[in-house]
Amino acid sequence: MDPVLNTGDTAWMLISTALVILMTIPGVALFYGGLIRRENVLNTIFLSLVSFSIVGVLWFIYGYDLAFGHDLWGFLGALTNPFFNGVVESGALSSYAPTIPQALYAVFQMTFAAITVALISGAVVERMKFSAWLAFIPIWLTLVYLPIAHWMWGGGWLFQMGALDFAGGTVVHINCGMAALALVLLMGARRNAKLLPHHLGYSVIGAGLLWFGWFGFNAGSALGASNLAVSAMIVTNTSACVGMLTWMLMDKINTGKPTLLGALSGAIAGLAAITPAAGYVNLTSAMVIGFVASVLGYYAVSHLKPRLGYDDALDVFGIHGVSGIVGTLAVGIFATPLINSAIKGGLIAGNPGQILIQLLAIVVIAAYSFIMTLVIGKIIDKTIGLRVDDEHEIQGLDINQHEESGYRLT
Repeated sequence: MDPVLNTGDTAWMLISTALVILMTIPGVALFYGGLIRRENVLNTIFLSLVSFSIVGVLWFIYGYDLAFGHDLWGFLGALTNPFFNGVVESGALSSYAPTIPQALYAVFQMTFAAITVALISGAVVERMKFSAWLAFIPIWLTLVYLPIAHWMWGGGWLFQMGALDFAGGTVVHINCGMAALALVLLMGARRNAKLLPHHLGYSVIGAGLLWFGWFGFNAGSALGASNLAVSAMIVTNTSACVGMLTWMLMDKINTGKPTLLGALSGAIAGLAAITPAAGYVNLTSAMVIGFVASVLGYYAVSHLKPRLGYDDALDVFGIHGVSGIVGTLAVGIFATPLINSAIKGGLIAGNPGQILIQLLAIVVIAAYSFIMTLVIGKIIDKTIGLRVDDEHEIQGLDINQHEESGYRLT
């Protein structure tokens, strides 16, 4: 039987797409904006906004085809519809989601690319030139995100090997985490990396929007209004809750008091970790994933970062990178065909080889993203320059990069 448009699936995917857009603007923008000095709040928010806009244009000029077009040697898709020529007009259904229009699948995937780039900005806030960020976005999207998306989701070589990533543990979280780490090591620390968040209220709103939007991120990756979407929604919420409570417990054990920032960090860790597994695991497994990701994320932020001395300003690697690794590996252990009949499952379901495939995906994507980002960053540094002047960094980037201020100047 030929595929037929399903209006229920289409409606759900339209909603899911809007939810993921909400994650970037204003979700990531506000979450990050509250965590830095007040002199940099507008610049920090702007980094997310401009990331979404640039990716939103380039994705339809060539990005979607290179990520999801006809496979070329397992590495990249073929550019067959530049400028999205004729795709909307044709009304064709998606080969990846045969009950919704191809154009809808394309815009849904665009939102993933946009938030991946925006997430990286959290590592380099308060010291990166805005012009350098503008140059970084299209280069990194083209050379890093698009190939990786094709490898895992677009029929590339990791997809062909059977690597599983339901909604972005590798493509989004490991990818952005390793890119963030590379930029941070290249740029060096801020002049004062110990300043406290200037407005946690912004961050609470941003985290709430991220949590809300994540249902589009994960449940939307079921690509239809199905029981799988319901399951993905439940495990996503549960992992976030467990992650939050676990980080609060770690705060209490280590410092004597739970913190709101810690609670938000734990929730994000739980959300990031369940992302690759959301359509493959049951509720109990989601609890384990949220717990482990939060514990490891806590130690990455509180112990690993100060010990190694890198200044990942808003802990993109410590939370997203680490949680993405935890969740991707967890797929190889906990995935079950009882949740998703399209897969063989992982170790517990009698398919131990899935762990090795997941490990391969983690190592390859982490290494590729890290090395390529180092190269891109180095080239930008030698041409435009990555860092602002010391004086401008101390004064704040809002006034020096944009001639604006988030607050009344006194």
